[in-house]
Amino acid sequence: MKYSGLTDEPKKIKAEHGNPGDFKVMQQFTSEASARQWEKRMYAHGYEQDKKGTGWKYGYTFSVRH
Repeated sequence: MKYSGLTDEPKKIKAEHGNPGDFKVMQQFTSEASARQWEKRMYAHGYEQDKKGTGWKYGYTFSVRH
């Protein structure tokens, strides 16, 4: 599964998910409105919401294989 989310602390989120090899900070935002627009686009592209992040300054993605 592919996940995306928003956070102010990407290093913390990466560590909480076990440092996935494909974890990427995709974009840095200067406004919450633009961050929320990015978030909606990612969901439209098939990403699931990762709810661990707090804040909105960085948009990140990663995947989990079962």
